[in-house]
Amino acid sequence: MLVALLLLSTVVSCTSQGETAKPSEVPSTSTPSSTPIGVSGPEIIRLTNGEWPPYLGEDLEHYGIVSRITAEAFALEGVTVEYGFFPWERAYELAKAGEEWDGSIFWICTPKREEDFHCSEPFGYSKHVFFHLKGYDFDWTTLEDMEGVVIGATEGMYYEEAFRNAEESGSVQVEWVPQDEMLLKMLLAGRIDVYVQDLYVGCSLLQEHLTPEERQLVTHYPEPHIVTTGNLLLSKNVERNSEMLVLFNRGLQRLHESGKLDEYFAEALKACTED
Repeated sequence: MLVALLLLSTVVSCTSQGETAKPSEVPSTSTPSSTPIGVSGPEIIRLTNGEWPPYLGEDLEHYGIVSRITAEAFALEGVTVEYGFFPWERAYELAKAGEEWDGSIFWICTPKREEDFHCSEPFGYSKHVFFHLKGYDFDWTTLEDMEGVVIGATEGMYYEEAFRNAEESGSVQVEWVPQDEMLLKMLLAGRIDVYVQDLYVGCSLLQEHLTPEERQLVTHYPEPHIVTTGNLLLSKNVERNSEMLVLFNRGLQRLHESGKLDEYFAEALKACTED
């Protein structure tokens, strides 16, 4: 079993931040260490990426944990990764088209997505929890326990069918926002009671957007609301992607067996666990 991300999502579907005229494109920091049989010379694969710290981010070291793992897994099999950073919905559509881009990271593999993409083995597991103020008496076992609780959620993120159905039936009240960081301000202002977020993404947002004094007011429920996996998606419109999938999965397994997968996650998430 690959290392558990005490995280999504969305992985993750993540929210779109709006389209940009020209995306930022960056090469990976990894250099191919070998050229496998069936690959001519150093092969290049182009993947769309986005902002979901600490896992992904253009300004993060190695472009985030998952970007680093992706680049190094491919490098072990003789493939160099180039990333382009886009709003999430745009990243998904460009990857699906398979014209200029071969695939995208870091997504939940659903039956619907498997119609258009090859799904890799999961990087790990994303733990989504309810964040709330320490002064708010919160306990839950099922969504039926959430009656009267105002839940904050981010547009474009993945929420399981039971959550969507509970909202549609009126058994839970959901306030939707376009950006994750808006949930923090709404929570502090008392406009929502709880919000759902990946554990480490939530921790990263608290550190980035709240003062130390404000962070001390926020906690999370220990049991997860949902646990999901995060995967590399490779477009079925790109003929060679079935081979690229084999190479990536093999490189990912090699990273796992070497212990580097656990090392990278522990290193990148250390700040969150110590806060």
